[in-house]
Amino acid sequence: MATTEKKEKKSGAKKGAEKQQTQKAHAGVDLPVPAPRLRGYYMTTVRGNLAKQFGLPNIHQIPDLEKIVLNVGLGEAIKQPKLLDGVVDELGIIAGQRATRKKAKKSIANYGLRQGQEIGASVTLRGARMWEFLDRFISTAIPRIRDFRGLSTRSFDGRGNYSMGVKEQMIFPEIEYDQVEQIHGMDITFVTTTEKDDQAFALLRELGMPFRGDDKPIVVQAS
Repeated sequence: MATTEKKEKKSGAKKGAEKQQTQKAHAGVDLPVPAPRLRGYYMTTVRGNLAKQFGLPNIHQIPDLEKIVLNVGLGEAIKQPKLLDGVVDELGIIAGQRATRKKAKKSIANYGLRQGQEIGASVTLRGARMWEFLDRFISTAIPRIRDFRGLSTRSFDGRGNYSMGVKEQMIFPEIEYDQVEQIHGMDITFVTTTEKDDQAFALLRELGMPFRGDDKPIVVQAS
């Protein structure tokens, strides 16, 4: 009996030591998390360019990116609620953050919609996750859009925010085609700290957003 207990303790200690060695084997565990590449580029290059372009002596006047909002509306969820589960999972994979389910604010009898029914999902990104998403979106996702000819400059809202639509989630390489139940689009809104469209446009262009060259240029607003 005593011999068996000793063997079990020895075996447990051995497994614990092996687990500890495995954890220590990972490189970079104690190293600080590196800052997002695009955020560093903004600090070292973009900010100075914007200050010079718009003559902004105060650093707090220089436009910055505040947040990015991803939103998916799924009308099919009214009759097939389970489809929304897949959308929530995919949005979480794309954003690297858990998505929030959106509920209907009022009932619409013609569509069979009830107030409080879940009909979509959204994610609001800030900080490091926001900058990492933007980097991946510009460098990886946008080039995968079919027949892409540049982003329109006409989608600013007059308050320094830019919105665009994506027709299918397949442009994000994180999504595996074989596991997709339904192809759906999403709206992406880039919220900046400025209320002037010309400054927001310059900020996003400096960060690498590929705007269309033949669109009507942004009208510079009087300060």
